[in-house]
Amino acid sequence: MRRNASPLSLILLGLGTFLLVLAPMLAWYVTPRAAVNPVDIDTTAVYTGTGSVFDTEKIETVPDQRITVTQRVRGNVADSEHSGNAVWDVTTSVDTDKSLPAADPHDALDFTPHRWVMDRRTTRPVHCCDESPYIEGEAYLKFPFDVRKRSYQWWDNSGGTTVTMRYDGTQKVQGYTGYRFTGTVAPVKVGSRLVPGSIVDQPERSQVLAEEWYSNHGVTLVVDQRTGRVVHAQTGPRRTLRAPGADEDAVVLLDSRKIAFTTETQKEAVRQAKQDSGMLRLVSETLPIGAAGAGFLLALVGGVLLVRGRKHPIDNDAPGTPPPPLTM
Repeated sequence: MRRNASPLSLILLGLGTFLLVLAPMLAWYVTPRAAVNPVDIDTTAVYTGTGSVFDTEKIETVPDQRITVTQRVRGNVADSEHSGNAVWDVTTSVDTDKSLPAADPHDALDFTPHRWVMDRRTTRPVHCCDESPYIEGEAYLKFPFDVRKRSYQWWDNSGGTTVTMRYDGTQKVQGYTGYRFTGTVAPVKVGSRLVPGSIVDQPERSQVLAEEWYSNHGVTLVVDQRTGRVVHAQTGPRRTLRAPGADEDAVVLLDSRKIAFTTETQKEAVRQAKQDSGMLRLVSETLPIGAAGAGFLLALVGGVLLVRGRKHPIDNDAPGTPPPPLTM
């Protein structure tokens, strides 16, 4: 008897071995390289709410004003490719209905341009490439990939400081479930501005270098667990002026308990989160598990066929075989 390996067994064994090798490569090599922050981002998030706003024409704080915050993020591809990091240019404008639509964003109630530079994989800030301001913490416009149920240090650009955002369960946004994080900001001095003395209760002085203070009633962020994308944001900013060295606010510049993503911004954020999360799930879970399962099955079948082989009996009467010699 002799055994011959069938071509089918070799093909199945080879294909199964290939898939078994491919599975960990997808999980451990491809996935980390797919989970990177983009350099060509171009998104706009719009927040709306109501609150009190200082009217420069009336020289007083006016309540119940509609407030719109527009935040645009554009990736600087050239600087990103040169540095190897993600370089995002960000502009944030705060408007009332009086300044909308604004032909010039500098006409807004507040307009802040800045640049965030981050490591593409960890989302940690990188201090290079004309970063402004000096951003710290673990997250800013988004969280790191693979968000955990723990507290994160979130950069609050309005206060120029980090905020502890504590995990607070899950929340659905447009039918999509994300991790909810909450935090507050205690009053902090953020700068100074020259104003008439009467505004800060010092009418005897024509001008005063008043202190500008910022706090936040509460920040709520709902984050996609896999990608770290913020699918909903709510904030309660408060800006005030104080006389130099004073302990109490003299005038309110801006005060709102709730300014949040519009429905349109939520829907777009959820759409992008689903798309990006689905791609990461495909390369990190679906394909590796499928490849491992199929590879094991194919290798098993191929191995069994290889061991069994094909049995071919040796034919002693085959043509060309001399007959055994005659014995006397």
